Amino acid sequence: MEITASLVKELRERTGIWMMECKKALIASNWDIELAIEELRKKWLAKAASKAGRDTMEWWIKIEVEWNKAYLVSVLCETDFLANTDRYKDMLSSVIDALKSWKTKEEAQEMINREYSLEMWENLQLRDFEIIEWEKIAFYVHSNNKLAWIVVWTSSADEEKLRQVAMHVTAANPEFLSTDDITEEVIEKEKSIQLDMMKNDPKMAWKPDDVLAKIIDWKIEKFKSEISLLEQAFVVNPDIKVKDFIWEDNIVAFYRKSI
Repeated sequence: MEITASLVKELRERTGIWMMECKKALIASNWDIELAIEELRKKWLAKAASKAGRDTMEWWIKIEVEWNKAYLVSVLCETDFLANTDRYKDMLSSVIDALKSWKTKEEAQEMINREYSLEMWENLQLRDFEIIEWEKIAFYVHSNNKLAWIVVWTSSADEEKLRQVAMHVTAANPEFLSTDDITEEVIEKEKSIQLDMMKNDPKMAWKPDDVLAKIIDWKIEKFKSEISLLEQAFVVNPDIKVKDFIWEDNIVAFYRKSI
């Protein structure tokens, strides 16, 4: 059977592999296109094994919201060049579809291996794969696609204000929603850091321990405010706190994803 241009083209369209590789696979499979696909997959598996240890330094974040659910994914790849291609973006959409179908992370990774790694010839690893569910959800993905936030809130909240608070999250990078959420481990670690800094500061080291303790208490309160969303100075108007801009009970949680 003669290998026609249309047969090579069909294999190319189904696999994304360049023409010469498709032609070689068709020859090896006696012009059976299904066997040719298997041939290419076997070749990819050998290639993937050799690439498994290679660094995956790039990835994009993608979020979709449907009703009361936010679907968030990111897939690691080796190069920024690949991350900027339409095919990579299509892959993120397919992974979200898998998430919507309640596929597991392992099943989604298998799909990436089967349907995209063959074509892209890079080490692709699923990084984030999660569903966030609440009555109201807003999200923002930065223009570089490497920074994103999700905010969930009660139905009574002002959506425009929540949008501004969500932008604040991106800029201010809070670690906790409120000071009550900060763990003792975090506080004790910061106390230790501040104490070491003061003992190594000639202007502070001579002060009595009770004075140092009061200074540390003040620094810890300041620290807690700086890492808590509701206590932070609002980036749009630094004269007020976030909790003064929007009623604090309206915000339930926030999530920040970044590279």
